[in-house]
Amino acid sequence: MIKFVLFIGLCFVLGGLAVASNPSPYYGVVGLVVASIAGCGWLVGLGVSFMSLVLVIVYLGGMLVVFVYSVSLAADPYPEAWADWGVVGYGFWIG
Repeated sequence: MIKFVLFIGLCFVLGGLAVASNPSPYYGVVGLVVASIAGCGWLVGLGVSFMSLVLVIVYLGGMLVVFVYSVSLAADPYPEAWADWGVVGYGFWIG
């Protein structure tokens, strides 16, 4: 069980790093979803399953609205990906 909680904690940190290091909303939302699912999985691992379910519903609903809004504002035909050197360097600098 401790390995599960540590793995979910690592996924949470990596998801947050993916959100912070990526300027494109297309790829940043993937990190946001990973971080929120990992956070809720962490709560399930700690035994608070109802709160985790409520947070999943609230976070995913809120993230959908923010994602649609940010994509409509930043319509970019060639967004920067995680493999671009600027994004990788910024991720290492934050980490």
